[in-house]
Order: sequence, then structure tokens, then C-alpha cells
Amino acid sequence: MRAILGLALVGVLVLGSGRQAAACGPESDCVLGDRHYRIRMPAGHDGAARVGAILYAHGYKGSAAGAMGNAALGAMADRLGVALVAVKSAGDDWTLPGAPSMGVVPGTDEVAYFDRVRADVLARFPIDAARLMVAGFSAGAMMTWTLACARGGDYAAFLPMAGTFWRPMPERCGGPAATVIHIHGTADRIVPLEGRQVEDARQGSVAEALAMYARIGEFGPVREAVAGAGADAGAGALRCEDRHGAGDRLLRFCLHDGGHSFRAEHVEMGWRVGVEGAGG
Repeated sequence: MRAILGLALVGVLVLGSGRQAAACGPESDCVLGDRHYRIRMPAGHDGAARVGAILYAHGYKGSAAGAMGNAALGAMADRLGVALVAVKSAGDDWTLPGAPSMGVVPGTDEVAYFDRVRADVLARFPIDAARLMVAGFSAGAMMTWTLACARGGDYAAFLPMAGTFWRPMPERCGGPAATVIHIHGTADRIVPLEGRQVEDARQGSVAEALAMYARIGEFGPVREAVAGAGADAGAGALRCEDRHGAGDRLLRFCLHDGGHSFRAEHVEMGWRVGVEGAGG
């Protein structure tokens, strides 16, 4: 009898742990050791069809839960029919080379964390590895630029918005150059285009980041973006210019007249141009 009861208890524990794992989603954490992320499949998804995914990196003091609560991002992902993956920094800020000491967790390897998230998402959900894009705002854009430099071969495109590298600016990248679409407001005072001092650190300039990436990626000369490919009012009144590289790679730089902000339409444009290749 004791053996039967013991087996029954084990069965309950296994069932309980399975339910805990299955609960991972938009309202509960997908746990990776001492880190986590959240994921939201597109509305109407049948649970089996493979879809693309946008990994979204939050700004300073943001969270995965907060990103999932952004209704505009969710609606945008539904329009595209893609999963939204919200990642979370180890501390209040992403621990990156040159970042200010406030809010970071010394010794943290954020690139390795993204490697784990990518592997876990592909193993647990029906996600197409060939259609992955990393997008980030502010400090999350700094994380996005760092990934574009370190893991260019792992993602179809990168979309940094209102953020760049901390100084010193990297002179080379560890991975191949990828498609990068950078969006920034001309009136941004939190992360100005030329950068600014923040505590014990200094933001790099957007122009330097673009020049470095254009050089290491051997992108061609600047030309005005194709009309209707993100430079129109429907994408947030962006004014864009492009550099093209081998293998349909694109380095796009877009400006808007706003401040430290972004719109879900900007992310949608990044996906359509960077992943689907519309107008690139």
C-alpha cells in the first residue's frame, strides 16, 4: 500500500511540474536558471505551425512582464503573425561593455543569456529559426547593437531604436554583419544622436556606430530608402537612407521628429523590411 501511495505521489509531482512548464507564456515566466523570458504566440495560432519571432529588449528598469503588457506591441505581432518574446536584463540595466555601473550586475554575460533564450525558444515552441529578429528600445537598443555585432549570423535582422553602443565603440565585430535598421528621434535628449555622459559612462554616437558597422560589413554607399518601405507616414513619418551589402543585407538609418520614443509601427516596418525583405 505504501508503495502504491508513493507512486501516486510521484505521479502528482510530475503532473504538477508539467503544468508549471506548460504555464510558461505571456503571463508567466519561462525560467532559465536565475533568468527568464516571456513569450506570446500570435492570436489564432494552432499550436503547431512554425512562425517567426521578435525578441524584444526593454529599456532601463523595464521588464518582460511590462513588454508583454504593451498592447500595441501585441497587436503588431498579431498583424505579422509572429511570436513576441520579451527578454529581461539581469539587473535594472543591460550589463554591457562600457555601461554605467548603476543598475548592472557585474560579471553578467548578456550575449550568453540571449544564446540560451534563442535555444530554449526554438526547442520549446514552433518557431522558425530563419525568421528571428531582435528589437530593442533605449538600453534595449544598446543590447540589440551588441548582439548585431556579436551574433549577426543567428538572426535575420536587428532593430535598435533610440540607443547605440557605450564608449569605447567596438572597432570590429565577432560575428558576420547582418541586416540592421536603426531608428532615432532628432529631438531625443535621453540618448542624443551624438551621445552624452551618464554617471561614469559615455554613450557613443549613432553616426560612429553606423560607420563602424558599414565598414566591417562592407555595405555600399548611402542612398535614399525606397518609397513606401518605411519612410512614409504610415510607419511613423520616418526619413530613411540605406546601404546595401552582399546577400541582400541592409543597413538602414531612419529618423523621426520625436524624442526618446518609438512606435509599434516602427517594429512592424523593421520586420517587413529586414525579415520579409519588403522594399529592402
